[in-house]
Amino acid sequence: MTIRDKLQAALKDAMRAKEAERLSTLRLINAAIKDRDIAARAEGEDAVSDSDILAVLGRMVKQRQESARVYEEGERPELAARERAEIKVIEEFLPRQLSSAEITAAIEDAVAETGATSLRDMGRIMAILKAKYTGQMDFGAVGAQIKARLG
Repeated sequence: MTIRDKLQAALKDAMRAKEAERLSTLRLINAAIKDRDIAARAEGEDAVSDSDILAVLGRMVKQRQESARVYEEGERPELAARERAEIKVIEEFLPRQLSSAEITAAIEDAVAETGATSLRDMGRIMAILKAKYTGQMDFGAVGAQIKARLG
């Protein structure tokens, strides 16, 4: 079952159960995916793959985490709570996040696979990690770990 199929099933279930907030978040997810589909068609590609959808979902989670932080700083806890509720719904469709030990092992494997010795090889390492672990790790934090490892 693809991510799109899971989303459609969840959307129908939320409609039947009259879960308004969950339904709203699922509709936001579908809209973001459709936007990505339209952009892909403009570039001459077919419908986006599951890995592209995972990337969209990952961006949505990051956006909501940042929004929740800003709302908390602005003393708007009710809005921060809503953002966190949306994060929980979005994360249902993301694969399990890797632990720090698993991330370190994945970095070591990618370094060994590429034979990387300097920061100039960072792009190749990130390409391998993104191909294998899209949606399972925060690549911003991983970039810092790779720099520390190769630096």
